[in-house]
Amino acid sequence: MQFLSKPYSQQAALISGGGTGIGRAFAEGLLEDGFGKVIIASRRNDVLAKTAAELNLRFGADRVVDIAMDLRDRQQVESAIRTLQERFGEIDLLINNSGLAVPESIIDLSEDGWNQVMDTNLRGAMWLIQLLLPNMLKQNFGDIVNVSSQAGKNGYADVPSYCASKYALLGLAESVRDEIRKRSANIRVFNFCPGLVDVESNIDQPPKPGFLHVSNLAKTLRYALSLDRDAVLHDIGIVAR
Repeated sequence: MQFLSKPYSQQAALISGGGTGIGRAFAEGLLEDGFGKVIIASRRNDVLAKTAAELNLRFGADRVVDIAMDLRDRQQVESAIRTLQERFGEIDLLINNSGLAVPESIIDLSEDGWNQVMDTNLRGAMWLIQLLLPNMLKQNFGDIVNVSSQAGKNGYADVPSYCASKYALLGLAESVRDEIRKRSANIRVFNFCPGLVDVESNIDQPPKPGFLHVSNLAKTLRYALSLDRDAVLHDIGIVAR
């Protein structure tokens, strides 16, 4: 079967948690590969604006767009997606990168901590998929990247809510894959399961011992997207030696 392809220069990407760390590294990688539009989103207006200005100065004006939204607020998410679709049409690549952890043992686990983690790491990702997948299906083209974790494969006593959210994100992705398979749609779903990542490291700075350099996540993304449309990497584990 021949799958429709689309030049990077004609694609728009949305990265949640795109202002710093892994999300910023993803944005830089996509820009280096020639993506026409990279939209970075998070709750922090000041951080987003600063990152967008820096990347536009480096890669060319207006290729990076920032939009503030709190993934825990359905109305904000819906409003942001409507705005983006009105301005840019289709979103071809969704990267669910936003995430947080609340360190609490299972004995001390609070309802507020549990809800914070689940609303950001899982519910927000589900909303973005739910809002963007219909148009991907309509144009029969798209990619979804979910940033899970080694905590989505292994349990850790100090972050049970984080582990639960990252395990659940992989389960959600499998359901989306099955939906896509049943429709024979030209949409790929990738899950990244990194270990510890030094999100403060830059290109000239080695990572902390036991941590991955953040640039390795961007390299992994670029490789995954470069594969033929009929090739999909499922759960991609990447850890420091």
